[in-house]
Amino acid sequence: MTINYAQARETMVEQQVRPWDVLDARVLATLRDVPRHAFVLEEYRALAYADLALPIGHGQTMMKPVVEGRMLQALDVAPGDEVLEIGSGSGFITACLARLARDVVSLELNPELATSAHERLAKHGYDGNIRIEIVDAFAWETDRRFDAICVTAAVDTIPSRFTDWLRPGGRLFVIRGQSPVMEAVCVRSPRERVDVNGTDVSGTNVSGTHVNGLRIESLFETDVPYLAGAAPVAHFQFSQF
Repeated sequence: MTINYAQARETMVEQQVRPWDVLDARVLATLRDVPRHAFVLEEYRALAYADLALPIGHGQTMMKPVVEGRMLQALDVAPGDEVLEIGSGSGFITACLARLARDVVSLELNPELATSAHERLAKHGYDGNIRIEIVDAFAWETDRRFDAICVTAAVDTIPSRFTDWLRPGGRLFVIRGQSPVMEAVCVRSPRERVDVNGTDVSGTNVSGTHVNGLRIESLFETDVPYLAGAAPVAHFQFSQF
């Protein structure tokens, strides 16, 4: 059976993404235009536009389209923005960010995922303003600051190094907490840095809380795999006999 992918994208946008309060016109246009099926493993291509998280190999998954839509909307990427993506994965979100922003740096720990993502992006003409670096985000060093940062896997707590890479007025999308109930949040950097008693941003916060001048907005609940190195630390308990 031949699949009409253009129609499938339109159905995804109108019946899944838009009803989940994704109303940003540029985000919806991006999800209509970027061929999601081209970034899905061949054996899952028929499910590319379904309301499912799909395996991409190496224990990683693509988020559901509705989560991707909310993520892109929360980042509020402007055409002149410089964006950092932590976790290239299949390259689909990378392509979406490249369409929305001026410049995208994408970090990927797994060399095979990085290579396949780059090949897909180049094949479909999305590599002109993208640089993929094969590196551990927890070891990466840079003097650059970004208007928007997108973390495509979960963290137990928000690493301060991620928020340090934000420009004043920048936005960070990340999913934090412990499975099976995690919280997607948007962290907003103030136009001017404010020190609030030295409290760390990785502490527990609620929607609208200001920590170190960072405003943390709760968006929705979900459950996704952890970013390598960002899972909860195991705590050992001694049994009493």
